[in-house]
Amino acid sequence: MFYWFMKYIVIGPVLKAVFRPWVVGREHVPASGAAILASNHLSFADSIFLPLMLDRRVSFLAKSEYFTGKGIKGWLTRLFFKGTGQLPIDRSGGKASEASLNTGLEVLGRGDLLGIYPEGTRSPDGVLYRGRTGIARMALEAKVPVVPVVMVDTDTMMPIGQKLPRIVRVGIVIGPPLDFSRYEGMENDRYILRSVTDEIMVALQRLGQQRYRDVYASTVKNQRPADRDGAPEADPRPEPAATGTR
Repeated sequence: MFYWFMKYIVIGPVLKAVFRPWVVGREHVPASGAAILASNHLSFADSIFLPLMLDRRVSFLAKSEYFTGKGIKGWLTRLFFKGTGQLPIDRSGGKASEASLNTGLEVLGRGDLLGIYPEGTRSPDGVLYRGRTGIARMALEAKVPVVPVVMVDTDTMMPIGQKLPRIVRVGIVIGPPLDFSRYEGMENDRYILRSVTDEIMVALQRLGQQRYRDVYASTVKNQRPADRDGAPEADPRPEPAATGTR
C-alpha cells in the first residue's frame, strides 16, 4: 500500500510533471507473472523512473546501508527507498551474497518483477560494461524471462556525484523478452551462465546503441575517484566458481 501511495500520490505525479519521462515498448513487460527487468545503469534515478513508468510493481535490490542510517536523514532515506520498491541486501560477500540471491528469487517466486543491473554498478562514463552472471543464475533458477531495458539521459539528469537533478526529459526503451528455457537445469554451469549474461548484454547494446567495453564497470571505477553518493547495485554476486556458488 505504501509503495502505491508514494508512486501515485506523493512522488510519481511530481516526477512526471517535472521530467516528462517517455517510454517505448511497454507492451514487452509481461502483464502478469515473474520476470527480470535487466537494465543498463546510468544514474541513481534509474531505480526511480523505471518503476514509475510501469503499471506493475518493480522491486530492486539495494545496499543495506540505505536502510540503516540514523537521524532524520537516515529515516528519510529509508522511507524513500521503501517507497520506491527497494529491498535491502548485504553485499559483504560469502553467505550474505547467497542470501541476496535468495532475496531476488523470493521476489520472482511471488510472481513479481525484479529489476537488476547486470553491470553490477553504475557506468562511470556512459559506456555499457560487461555483465555479471548473477542475473543469469537468477533467470535460470527461477525459470523466468529477461526483459532488456535501456534508460535514456538519466545520467544527464543526475550524473554520478551530483546532489540535485537537472531538469532534463528522460526516457526508457524496453525490448522483447529473452527466453532462456533451453538452458533449464544448467544454472550451475559457469560457461552457460557466462553465455546467458553475454546474450543479455548484447540485447542491451543493440537496444540502446551504447558503446560497449568487455571489462567490468567496477574495475574502471576503481581506477577513478571514489563514488561517494552510491546507488542501488542490484546484482550483488561476482563471477561464480565452477560450482555456481560464491
